[in-house]
Amino acid sequence: MSDLKVIHGTQRSDKDLMKQYKQNADLKVLGTLYLRYMELVYGVCLKYYRDPEESKDAVMNIFEELIEKLKVHDVENFKSWLHVVAKNHCLMELRKKNRVKTIDIDPGLMQSSEEMHHNGVIEKEEQLTLMEDCLETLPEEQKKSVQLFYLQNKCYNEIAELTGLEWNKVRSQIQNGKRNLRLCMEKKQTHPEH
Repeated sequence: MSDLKVIHGTQRSDKDLMKQYKQNADLKVLGTLYLRYMELVYGVCLKYYRDPEESKDAVMNIFEELIEKLKVHDVENFKSWLHVVAKNHCLMELRKKNRVKTIDIDPGLMQSSEEMHHNGVIEKEEQLTLMEDCLETLPEEQKKSVQLFYLQNKCYNEIAELTGLEWNKVRSQIQNGKRNLRLCMEKKQTHPEH
């Protein structure tokens, strides 16, 4: 991580640095900006990979992704946008290794126009409300396992300890709960009156 060349002693805002980078594609400028949030990115990577070396590699790979992404994206809040980029990077890599199946969040939503952002927020709130309603329809063990796994970021072993269920049973409850949640949400979206 220390091989990034940076402009030392700069107190310029994220927006100033992004603007300068877009103008001249100077990697020192991007390095200065990235250095501010490298620990955040490392933390996100560590959360997903649970391996310090793999996480360090990902931090460097994400920096390389930014070289092109920042040229084309109109970013309002660099820290928030970078968090989503880092998360999506980790999820995509894990998916490639078949460790996890997941849904990506489009970082484009983070820096869209005000109207799209507003519509996206409303849509997301509607989805969350729908999910909460459907969560209540799940059998208790599925509901508890899904909440612990997705909402509290607990691993299978932690859920097994907290619920007293065997590891395979936890996995089964999460998979069945996720499927039932999806089916319930699809049904409510296509037939809102039910």
